[in-house]
Amino acid sequence: MKKVLILAAAAAMLLPAAANAERTGEEVYKTKCFVCHDSGIAGAPKLGDAAAWAPRIAKGADALLATATSGILAMPPKGTCMDCTDAELAAAVEHMITNSQ
Repeated sequence: MKKVLILAAAAAMLLPAAANAERTGEEVYKTKCFVCHDSGIAGAPKLGDAAAWAPRIAKGADALLATATSGILAMPPKGTCMDCTDAELAAAVEHMITNSQ
C-alpha cells in the first residue's frame, strides 16, 4: 500500500497545471496534497483531524505556508505540487486549515 501511495505522489508531481488557470485550494488539495494528507503517509496530518492540525494551525497560516513552501521532514518543498504558484499553495494551505479545525 505504501508503495502505491508513493507512486501516486510521484505521478501527481508530474501532472502539469492547466495553462494559465489558477487552481483553487480544493483543486490543488484533490489533485496533489490528498496523496499524503488523506492517508497520513509519512506522518502527514490527515485532513479533518483537528487534534493533529491544532498545534500547526496555532502557528498561523503564514508559518504553515512557509513550511509547505520549504518542506518538512518527509514532505519535500511544495509537497507534491511542484507546479503550484505561491497563490495556489497558499489556497491549498487555507483549504486544509478550514477543513481541519
